[in-house]
Amino acid sequence: MSDAVSFRGRALVGRELEERCVEITVEAGTVRAIEEVAAQNDCWILPCFFNAHTHIADTIAMDMPVAGSLAELVAPPDGLKHRLLRAAPQDDLVRAMQSTVASMVQAGTAGFADFREGGVEGVHALRQALEGAPCRAIIFGREGGETVADGLGISSVREGVHVEAAVERARALGLPVAIHAGEKDPHDIDAALALEPDLIIHCTHADDRQLRRIAEMGIPIAVCPRSNWTLGIAAGAYHPPLARMLARGCRVVLGTDNAMFVQPDMFREMAFTSLVYRISANEIMTMAVSGSELFCAPFFIEEGCPANFFLLDPMRNNYHFSHDVCTTVVKRVNSCNIIRTILNPATK
Repeated sequence: MSDAVSFRGRALVGRELEERCVEITVEAGTVRAIEEVAAQNDCWILPCFFNAHTHIADTIAMDMPVAGSLAELVAPPDGLKHRLLRAAPQDDLVRAMQSTVASMVQAGTAGFADFREGGVEGVHALRQALEGAPCRAIIFGREGGETVADGLGISSVREGVHVEAAVERARALGLPVAIHAGEKDPHDIDAALALEPDLIIHCTHADDRQLRRIAEMGIPIAVCPRSNWTLGIAAGAYHPPLARMLARGCRVVLGTDNAMFVQPDMFREMAFTSLVYRISANEIMTMAVSGSELFCAPFFIEEGCPANFFLLDPMRNNYHFSHDVCTTVVKRVNSCNIIRTILNPATK
């Protein structure tokens, strides 16, 4: 294995995120071997994150001082963000998205699933922003953009009767369908489930009956806690109902949502989720990584999987005193501790 490279450290290995002292050998962008070694604490090795729901073009309106209801701010076709996106020069949109992608990679994210407004031109703009970027992006197009994207992204069944037709067209093209539902109330969730989406976003206000149905249908839920709080549609540990989602067997993945309001930083998302929702660090870290399995090869550190992991220096802070790497990463670590990132964005 002449081009093989090895890395030693305390790693979170496999889908169970088992903490082990190992040597990881990477060849041709793939994890070829994981072997036990003597105790190591000068380097931590963590699987890269997959941000399961973003709107990164909204970077052009970052922290703009605004007020209003959820619909006034983000609902199509004339919510504030949509008006700003239409008014923004294409070059500005591309530069904004390039900058945000770079910031995500810098913070340990190797892939993301983005809802891209603007039809075909909007999808092309994101693809332009991704040129040369060392990460994997899944683009959910809208307003006709799904015809050149990786899937169809629906704002809500409240958009009207044309939603069903759009889903039928996407299915005919073999494209996955993702849909927002249950963000401000539970009343659009059942109609969304009737469309049998491949991914449902938010479910912030889902009730137990709806959660059981989602679990039975095997539909993953992408939750975005910080965005829900920022937009005033959550103010406690029961919205989104993360503990109940997990208890009822739902598959939950973590996203950051709208870059207009929330930085797409998975370290911050995990720390916030840990503080507010009091679910285990292992569950939160799994949510932050497992979105990769929905649309591409998994980012978990396993033999035969593409190499997508990053190295942390625990000595740059006081983290070397940690008795549980996963808990410390979820609650305390930030991108400043990353010393190297190993990425294989080409593997689908």
